Amino acid sequence: MRTNVKGKNVEVPDHLREYAERKLGRFARLVDEQADATVELSLEHHRSVDLSHIVEVALVLDGQPIHSHAAGPTFETAVDNVLDKVERQIVDHKERPRLRARPIEEKQILSRLADGTAERGTERRIVKTKRFAIVPMFEEDAIAAMEELGHRFYVFVNAESEKVAVIYVRDDGNYGMIEPSLGGDYTTGRTRAAGGRRQG
Repeated sequence: MRTNVKGKNVEVPDHLREYAERKLGRFARLVDEQADATVELSLEHHRSVDLSHIVEVALVLDGQPIHSHAAGPTFETAVDNVLDKVERQIVDHKERPRLRARPIEEKQILSRLADGTAERGTERRIVKTKRFAIVPMFEEDAIAAMEELGHRFYVFVNAESEKVAVIYVRDDGNYGMIEPSLGGDYTTGRTRAAGGRRQG
């Protein structure tokens, strides 16, 4: 594995460069020898002494970016800490193999990781909201509307209780209904006889 050790706002002495390169050698059995790794050292004076030395490691493994950082009272300690994190990521990646990117794509990913423009993972979020008018209806009408739309559930206002409810198709082909209750305890609710109304 080829290693590039650099400083962000600090000069990297030879002994520290050699230390980082030697420590990264532990990944030789896990990473392709043609892989590139970037190690960036920085010093943040506004942080506590124990966390002032920052080390970031970025590499691409089978087309997937691996990135982590750690802090410590010395650069050597920070290197040890961050490499423990990177090793766990590499092992996890090896246990979940993915499609390999082309070499040009690997270099682009590594470049983005090195200059800080790569995405630090994706977080699921709400990207679309639908609003619609709810007209009070009976359960039978809600079932008919659900089937007409081809959905497996349907939200409606129950004309009997005047509360919002959800009718849905069960795995056994019958229907179930959810009736939310603010601050209420969960119950299994009422059951119904086949083809009949509510059972007491």
